[in-house]
Amino acid sequence: MQPGTLSRPALTAADRCDRCGAAAKVRAVLQSGGELLFCGHHARAHADKLRELDVDIQTGA
Repeated sequence: MQPGTLSRPALTAADRCDRCGAAAKVRAVLQSGGELLFCGHHARAHADKLRELDVDIQTGA
């Protein structure tokens, strides 16, 4: 029997951008298991670096 896959809950209106406090639209899951939440503006501003780090990008809310 395989253990279940861990998943992160969907973004909600209560989730806030780690840079500015606006509503989070993107979750960047780091290789280390940590996560960063970004509004649309900051997700676009940091998109190149996030791709470079090969993070798992999840969108929602």
